Amino acid sequence: MVDTKTQYQKIKTEVDQAVLQVMDSSGFINGKAVQDFALNLSNYLGTKHAIPCANGTDALQIAMMALDLQPGDEVITPSFTYIATTEVIALLRLTPVFAEVDAKTFCIDPASLEKLITPRTKAIVPVHLYGHAAPMEEIMAIAKKHNLYVIEDNAQAIGSDYTFPDGRKKKTGTIGHIGATSFYPSKNLGAFGDGGALFTDDDALAAKMKMIANHGQSRQYYFDVVGCNSRLDTIQAAILDIKLKHLDEYIVARTAAADFYDKAFSNHPSITPPYRAKYSRHAFHQYTILVEGGKNSATMRNELKDFLAGHKIPAMIYYPVPGHKQKMFAHFKLTTEDMPKTDWLTERVISLPMHTELDEEQLQFITGKVLEYFNR
Repeated sequence: MVDTKTQYQKIKTEVDQAVLQVMDSSGFINGKAVQDFALNLSNYLGTKHAIPCANGTDALQIAMMALDLQPGDEVITPSFTYIATTEVIALLRLTPVFAEVDAKTFCIDPASLEKLITPRTKAIVPVHLYGHAAPMEEIMAIAKKHNLYVIEDNAQAIGSDYTFPDGRKKKTGTIGHIGATSFYPSKNLGAFGDGGALFTDDDALAAKMKMIANHGQSRQYYFDVVGCNSRLDTIQAAILDIKLKHLDEYIVARTAAADFYDKAFSNHPSITPPYRAKYSRHAFHQYTILVEGGKNSATMRNELKDFLAGHKIPAMIYYPVPGHKQKMFAHFKLTTEDMPKTDWLTERVISLPMHTELDEEQLQFITGKVLEYFNR
């Protein structure tokens, strides 16, 4: 699904030098490279503050802790996403409320979102799924109307642009009150280990999140709030700082691969390529198609996955069981509205290989085998 090794080979000299500099300095925790990366990341995103942390899940948890959400407060988020988004809601004894998604963009549906708001609702966590931006203009309008916080889960879309109707552009992750991201190795901006970060333009929130990520410490041995230990180590920061310089070219390469896929699958009755809304510069963390046909779509999708595996082509199903059907949330006894679009998607989505190193020969082989399966 990804080729981090070949990507590394292309920037090996830069990365090796950066890592050796950290080794020579022996500043392995909160070293200079961490501060450099935070500054460069905030400049790239056009936000006042970028706060590195240990991973993307921690980033979401720290964001919710910083907003002083209380046990029982409701947080609305899509059911169709990776479990980390909702896991932290439950971990903090908040109440997850699952929203329906748009069947084209795979992102949260504002109409579903607004229907779920109650007096206990305190925050919304939209997810920019697969690299496509959620409809942030509508989400922010709803949040303003109901006095709610917005935490953007930007783990799959870092580098993506959101275009407003007046032509203004902002990076995803910088539109809500807080943005959170992951630097897991397979991400568009991936470390060689784990890592994450938070973004905000709010000085007070930034100071609080930095404090929470460092044991709630305002200065050495003075602890003002209950926090956690969530640090991006210096070696990973040095690597990420190098890769940040290449992020835009990585997105261009992913988009070129997506264009190849789109052309190969255009007008095929059983394949629906990813939708690209005008407001979103798709970052293509995943290239996810919808499979439909004469037989049961889930069966056909699963057969396609097995067929591709037989030809040594990896494919993944993100995500076969949506959040509102996971056992981990059973004790909440959630009163969740019907989610026909989410259920429909879980039976049809499949993601094909997508990374910066795909070449034309590989893309021809992959698309050829996909079409071979459907045209048998």
